[in-house]
Amino acid sequence: MTQDEHHLQVLAIFHFVVAGITALFSLFPVIHLTVGFAILSGALDPANGDEIPTFFGWFMVLLAGTFIILGLGFASLIALAGRALQRRQSYTFCLVVGALSCLMMPFGTVLGVFTIIVLMRESVREIFGQRSRYTGAAV
Repeated sequence: MTQDEHHLQVLAIFHFVVAGITALFSLFPVIHLTVGFAILSGALDPANGDEIPTFFGWFMVLLAGTFIILGLGFASLIALAGRALQRRQSYTFCLVVGALSCLMMPFGTVLGVFTIIVLMRESVREIFGQRSRYTGAAV
């Protein structure tokens, strides 16, 4: 196993780890989703007799649901990139997911930077079967 292949294998493992962390953090809004449903069902009525507007319940449900879906979707993309790194496929997809993961501080940023650094090496591009950026020829 060459050093580049070892780096790609380590990156794939860390993609799975960061995907798990991302999925875990994306489930935190389940608390807000539960409160939103409690407001909508009337189970969370205040003691003084005032009603909480249903708009607030819908707002919490929609916002929490959106965050959960987007977070789990992004975690899935990171896991798919890890699988693609293992198989040495989808070079551009791995590069784009690496760049997008830089938005998730601190773990995603570190993973994204190292992913970009490793994938930009000419020898790694050859492993993925990409064209050389200098000559334009297939390597």
